[in-house]
Amino acid sequence: MQLVTPGIGLIFWMTLSFGIVFFLLRKFAWKPILAMIDERSQNIEKALKAAEMAKEDLKLFQSQNEKLQLEARAERDSMLKEARELRERMIQEARDKAHAEAGKILVAAQEEITNQKNAAISEIKTQVADLSVEIARKILKSELSSDDKQKTYMKSLMDDMQLN
Repeated sequence: MQLVTPGIGLIFWMTLSFGIVFFLLRKFAWKPILAMIDERSQNIEKALKAAEMAKEDLKLFQSQNEKLQLEARAERDSMLKEARELRERMIQEARDKAHAEAGKILVAAQEEITNQKNAAISEIKTQVADLSVEIARKILKSELSSDDKQKTYMKSLMDDMQLN
């Protein structure tokens, strides 16, 4: 049983050596160890605060990103709307211009047709007049080829004039 129960000398030297080690640890090691533990604790707290701030910044950036996306979509939609309106306006202007040009061409064509018609009518009248004069000349030439016929014709003209 001697192995189970320690002797008083052993207890004394063990207590004395524990006290010295405890004193030395408390005097030289305890403060630096506590300082390192406190520093480590502060570093952990700073890291947690930094993580929380980063998390809040991330949320802020996400909300700003969403806001920017909404603004970009709104701007894109307005640009598309303006482009559609511009396209419609250009198409309408082109249609109006085409109608105006078609009207001008139609008026010019009608004027040209009228001018050509009048020119053709006047040319036909000139040709008819020339033909009539030529026919009358030939008829008169054949009718008035003899002196008797000429005298008779002159007498009939005189009678006609006296009647008028």
